[in-house]
Amino acid sequence: MSIIAPSLLAADFLHLQEACDMLNKSEAEWFHLDVMDGRFVPNISYGLPVIEQIRKATKKVCDVHLMILEPERYAEAFKNAGADILTVHLEACVHLHRNLQQIKGLGMKAGVAINPHTPVNLLQDVIQDIDVVLIMSVNPGFGGQVFIPHSVEKIRELRRMIDAKKLSTLIEVDGGITLANAPQVVQAGADVLVAGNTVFKSADPLATIAQLKQVG
Repeated sequence: MSIIAPSLLAADFLHLQEACDMLNKSEAEWFHLDVMDGRFVPNISYGLPVIEQIRKATKKVCDVHLMILEPERYAEAFKNAGADILTVHLEACVHLHRNLQQIKGLGMKAGVAINPHTPVNLLQDVIQDIDVVLIMSVNPGFGGQVFIPHSVEKIRELRRMIDAKKLSTLIEVDGGITLANAPQVVQAGADVLVAGNTVFKSADPLATIAQLKQVG
């Protein structure tokens, strides 16, 4: 069964405690936390103070996705804020291997995200150093976008790469995940499903998470 990582970006920020309480009761294992700087992506979300508060509200894994330039400047601050997994974008890192060493040296799991236009094979030389690869199945920056179909082939290709090297790297997929396309995504090789609107705009988020959990 997949790991479910609801994206708090889609939650009602006036009632964030209620959203955290709901996720704590749910079958979701991770809290997916999207940080945007208005430079790497054309949007600004939330940052360290909000993550610090979310960390206090849950014992579940805090999966922090940095959609920012120069992530190395903030890695230690996100560790201190409570990140368990810190994911940086390949496209934002001039020295990606150094970024991964920094994240692991701080005691977090290291993730690498790739945008829809980025080929999976660019990870070939660092895949053994990555704990989680986040395949963006929409262009990063905004929730509520439609899943890009070619992402399925990218998941398959990444699965082959990981299996060929006998690694335990997890494949996480973020963007446009629904109850309708989740089976195809998991069948292609995904381990972790990020879902924002599908969960938080649902009439029954707990039931929706339970349904996603049963996929695969």
